[in-house]
Amino acid sequence: MRVYLVIIDETEEAHGALRFAARRAARTGGTVHLLALVPRQAFNAFAGVQATIEEEARDRAEVLANSAAGELINEGGQSPQITVKVGDGKTVIVEYLQAHPEVAALVLAAAAEGNPGPLVTHFSATAGSLPCPLFIVPGGLSDQDLDRLS
Repeated sequence: MRVYLVIIDETEEAHGALRFAARRAARTGGTVHLLALVPRQAFNAFAGVQATIEEEARDRAEVLANSAAGELINEGGQSPQITVKVGDGKTVIVEYLQAHPEVAALVLAAAAEGNPGPLVTHFSATAGSLPCPLFIVPGGLSDQDLDRLS
């Protein structure tokens, strides 16, 4: 079964990547894994405050991932696998891909204007070392374009 890994965050690009991956999965008999990233917080001298900040960030990431999962279920009846991880996004994604050899493609979307985004920039430069293909969805595509291309 084809597994498409989508990184979920609060950007518009995440929506495009999710829509593309969901459509590809539906058409190929695959599934979608959602990975929500929680950035590690800078050290705070007050451990209780730092723990609270990290917990709130994790809660936001879980809400985003569950919302995205709801979109997938509403669109095509697919129930994705959801994972929330704390750490540097690039490192977490590489570790996830190493731990999940069933992932057939990493699906990211570029910003519609300007810099394509830190993950797209990083992974497009290192795509040759990934254990799976990298799909980069252009950020300026409409939902209809995404549906047509996927």
